[in-house]
Amino acid sequence: MTIRGRRESQDLASRLPLPSRRDWLRTSSCGFGMLALSGLLSEQSQGGDTGSTARARSVIFCFMDGGPSHVDTFDLKPALARYQGQAIGEQAVSKKSQSAASRVWMGSPWRFRRRGEAGLWVSDLLPYLAECADELCVVRSLEGEQPLHGQQSLLLHTGRVTGQAPSFGSWVSYGLASERSDLPGYVLLNNDWIPNGGFENFAPAYLPASHGATMIRSRGVPVDGIEPSDPVPIQRRKLDLLAEQDDTFARLSTDGDVIESAIMNYETAFRMQTSVPEVADVSGESEETRRLYGLDRPDDHQRFYALQCLRARRLVERGVRFVEITCPLTHPNNSPWDQHGELKKYHTENALISDQPIAALIVDLKRRGLLDSTIVVWAGEMGRTPHTPAISERAGRDHHVDGYSIFLAGGGFRGGFAFGQTDDFGNRVVEHPLTIHDIHATVLHQLGLDHEQLSFRHGGRDQRLTDVHGHVVRDLIDTSAALSGRLG
Repeated sequence: MTIRGRRESQDLASRLPLPSRRDWLRTSSCGFGMLALSGLLSEQSQGGDTGSTARARSVIFCFMDGGPSHVDTFDLKPALARYQGQAIGEQAVSKKSQSAASRVWMGSPWRFRRRGEAGLWVSDLLPYLAECADELCVVRSLEGEQPLHGQQSLLLHTGRVTGQAPSFGSWVSYGLASERSDLPGYVLLNNDWIPNGGFENFAPAYLPASHGATMIRSRGVPVDGIEPSDPVPIQRRKLDLLAEQDDTFARLSTDGDVIESAIMNYETAFRMQTSVPEVADVSGESEETRRLYGLDRPDDHQRFYALQCLRARRLVERGVRFVEITCPLTHPNNSPWDQHGELKKYHTENALISDQPIAALIVDLKRRGLLDSTIVVWAGEMGRTPHTPAISERAGRDHHVDGYSIFLAGGGFRGGFAFGQTDDFGNRVVEHPLTIHDIHATVLHQLGLDHEQLSFRHGGRDQRLTDVHGHVVRDLIDTSAALSGRLG
């Protein structure tokens, strides 16, 4: 069923006095057998629709919470070193980012080098990702809306600075037919820190509750209550009784969809008792793979982040549609990459945690033939100012939304490629400005989903991830690879 067809069916169902799904099952001569057949046909239909246009099946989103500095990672600006210590002046003051005419330019403490066959500029801060330069599609011209972590994080995740809308992962889970009934469509690999904006970053909002993120922790028990407290036959009987009680409650409720979603979640959780421990356990991986990701590193934060990156590969390998990995907060701060002071110390620490495992993830996906079907997104909610109040050993950079960088890899995106440009100081976009809505639209396109058609009726109108914004940025797409074949 197409996205538009699904929405029209929902509208029709809201107008006609149809029996509930469970009523129909009880009165139908085929009963649950017909439901199983319907589910199989639905999955085949949606898979066929997306397969004819999709370049990718899954997304792994590496969220760099706090805003890594674009002028210290992927956006080389030699002018910053030449003019270091000089006042930026009124002409460089921004109405959106943190700035004042008295602030001074600050050069990068890291050297930039051309990397890979394409010669992509990457700084020494990220030596492992630098070795993957030919797989990276760097966008250097993103513009945000507000220099505030919570609002920008919600914008990145939900397309709204106010939140109250489904997460990007929830939309992907909703839009694509599930490949597995024993794993959720959207998984959050958390590293003991909830980003600014809270759990609303990962919530389904008005979409069915089954499309919210399932959180798997890096430490301790991966998921609460995942280990069965009763033998399987007893659990099955309990679930059947609970479903019967929920069915009665749903008849009396004004929102039966919520009850149906809860029943679906119970059933998924029942099946996850086997699948989640298996996918979370990486003990069967080869020693070479474990070293590649850095599971042998002595630092806990580094080791646990590496574990989550390896789990991300295992999840998409098993058909999970959207996986997000968060960064750990290692020091007293507002968020991990938010270095208003001591930029060199803490950006180095964050890079030591995340650089090797993310690069390993890209390498591992490629050698297993999964990179073509998996989109890796590396992004913070903002960048950082190319200027600072005063030059010192402990200087930092502040919030910046007038131009910053992210990268995408795999899934049909152009490798070894940089798009867009900021001015000589990295202070504002001067070429090909993009918004996060454009990135959302383009990622959905690579998944075979039209961002204008992927919608859900709520609040009296058709809602979508990109709202009334966004366009597919075709310059980011590798058209030569697109012509060579499609996903089946």
